[in-house]
Amino acid sequence: MMLKTLALIGLLGNNVAAEVSNLRADAKTVETVNEDGLEEFYTEHLDLDLIVEGGERELFPLLPGTKCPTGHSCRVRNSRFGVAPMVGSLKKNYKTTLAATMDWQELNNNLNTVVRSNDYCTRRSAMARAAGLAAGVSVASVNSPAYAAETKEVKMGSDSGLLAFVPAKITICKGDSVTWINNKGGPHNVVFDEDGIPDGVSQEAISMDEQLGEEGETFTRKFDTPGTYAYYCEPHRGAGMEATLIVA
Repeated sequence: MMLKTLALIGLLGNNVAAEVSNLRADAKTVETVNEDGLEEFYTEHLDLDLIVEGGERELFPLLPGTKCPTGHSCRVRNSRFGVAPMVGSLKKNYKTTLAATMDWQELNNNLNTVVRSNDYCTRRSAMARAAGLAAGVSVASVNSPAYAAETKEVKMGSDSGLLAFVPAKITICKGDSVTWINNKGGPHNVVFDEDGIPDGVSQEAISMDEQLGEEGETFTRKFDTPGTYAYYCEPHRGAGMEATLIVA
């Protein structure tokens, strides 16, 4: 094994030292349409074909975009991307009527977003749309802004009677709503700090006008502007009943 490694390093090292710029090239990408009508992309990679110790022939993958070294032979290997594996499986198992009406490209796009995106809200939205499409919901419906929206709950007053918002800090996605529930120790309300909300947001428009006195009463507000929102309970602010909402 050591001899194989040294032989490969020596071969590639000599080529790279002699002609680095000529060994690099853009990896070739080929676009095709598969039997399901979905776009597929193939990236071509090269495997260096070498005869090693004992006369055996082995393939050594080259870095993406690397040309085949002069005087040697290489084999082309295609790496596919662009189509989520789940799409093919779903299409084979769906009944004819649903399969015919499904927007497979849209489903594929959303599944790829779930896998590739680094943003939680983007992934969550794409997953909700993909689930809707898989259940037969129309593209127009799943692409509406409210389709993937969620509502989180915050208790006003802890179960043990502490004057606090529970939880004291939550994160939601743009377009989500928050429902505050009068739990214990009321009356309570939700007032946003005008100096602790994103620019352009009306403090009066998102704050409560009245107080909730009865246990179980609720107040719900939808948030469309990303940023950090600081708020408090006006009757109990002096007792430290404050909280933070983050809209991602």
